[in-house]
Amino acid sequence: MKDNFTDYLPNGHVSPDRWVTATHLFDTGHEETAAEKWERAQLLFEAKEYTRAATLLAEVVDEVPFQADLCLLLARAYYHSAQLTKAEAQLRALVDRDPVDHYAHLLLGRTLERQGRSDEATPWLRLAAALSGEPVA
Repeated sequence: MKDNFTDYLPNGHVSPDRWVTATHLFDTGHEETAAEKWERAQLLFEAKEYTRAATLLAEVVDEVPFQADLCLLLARAYYHSAQLTKAEAQLRALVDRDPVDHYAHLLLGRTLERQGRSDEATPWLRLAAALSGEPVA
């Protein structure tokens, strides 16, 4: 039977290639890539550290502005950290780029509601419901 734990050698020691992805932690000259920042930002978001996640995600969006999922996570981080003006701007850009993204419409409506702009929010929320197939209120 083959052992699925390829991170370890038969003698129980850690396989040398197990640490290849972590070697940059000890390299003082290492500059964090966009992918590494993205991963770290996702962890911060999952840990509900929304302000720190938003700061990091904003850096990544500057480097890779065409990634819709990245922009949406940035908007969500702004929303959860009460940076509603920034969330709104990010979401408006997203719905302009992808007019059938129901979640971006929904979050834009919720962002406007949270700012006390319910009248502005209603069409976005209705459109989000229609795009997702839910009954329109």
